[in-house]
Amino acid sequence: MYIRNIFWSTSILCCLLLMPVQSQAQEAAVQQPGAPGKLVDLGGYRLHLWCMGKGTPTVVLSAGSGDFSFDWSLVQPEIAKTTRVCSYDRGGEAWSELGPSPLTRVQEAYDLRRALRSAKIKGPYLLVGHSLGGFLAEIFVSKYPADVAGMVLVDASNWNSLLNINGKTGTAQSFSKNRAIPEPRSHVLASDALSPAATKAIQDFVRDYDMGPKIEPPYNQLPTNVQQWRLWALGQTMHWAATQDEYFGEEAEELARWAGKQETPLGDLPLTVISRKSPENPNELDKDHEVHQRELAKLSSRGRLITVANSGHHIQLDQPVAVISVVTSMVAEIRGRVGR
Repeated sequence: MYIRNIFWSTSILCCLLLMPVQSQAQEAAVQQPGAPGKLVDLGGYRLHLWCMGKGTPTVVLSAGSGDFSFDWSLVQPEIAKTTRVCSYDRGGEAWSELGPSPLTRVQEAYDLRRALRSAKIKGPYLLVGHSLGGFLAEIFVSKYPADVAGMVLVDASNWNSLLNINGKTGTAQSFSKNRAIPEPRSHVLASDALSPAATKAIQDFVRDYDMGPKIEPPYNQLPTNVQQWRLWALGQTMHWAATQDEYFGEEAEELARWAGKQETPLGDLPLTVISRKSPENPNELDKDHEVHQRELAKLSSRGRLITVANSGHHIQLDQPVAVISVVTSMVAEIRGRVGR
């Protein structure tokens, strides 16, 4: 992760739950594929929004850090049989262009909301977030509660998740530098562009540490054509810009304050937390993960926690049926609430 003028220390890439494991199979050069969705103009930069299916509520899929819209390929087409479902690429990932700097989750939520509205996709939405995408969903509902009809959090990060950055282990909040989170912007400036020095530093880093585009589990479960898209997207310099999280600590603090204002800040909003099942002999991180998944489920009086066996962090790839079942059931629940 890095800011756009300075490339950070490589050890910061070990942030748990924020960065996926980079693939380690053979490297391949792949030509840019055509975008499967629409490129929505947000004010000098475009966000890739990929929607399919019909009906309400619209399901919005938010991927984890370093993942892409098409990494929902085992889930999205099945949900589309029930209702409209949209995935997207955050700024700098795949077909989306790099937007305002720094790329905070507050900026991402702001951009996502504007993209959906610009595409005339009305809310309220059913948000489905994996890992960092779950953190994004939490930010989104805290900022725009009237736009959310329900939430599904898939092995999601939260404000107390344990991280390891530059050899220091602590909660997400502990990495705050007590700075004000920048207000989101609807336009880009010349200074937002990735500098030549940063571009070269990224390219040197990828070469020196063999971080080129490759495929390994669980991404090998994706369809062959989607694996080709992934190889292309991983090979883009902007991919590394999109993984920055300079204000993650401050945003974790803000979420903790929001969550602590009342016992169930989401009221009776439909909420399901899907978590991987810990091994029989859990280590410290496994135990921490269990605690914070339960913590997320308590955000709503209707919150519930489901654990999924035989799955790693990417439940939507290892056990896609579990995610599909929860999402389609919640679609039916929301429709029932609207009907009443």
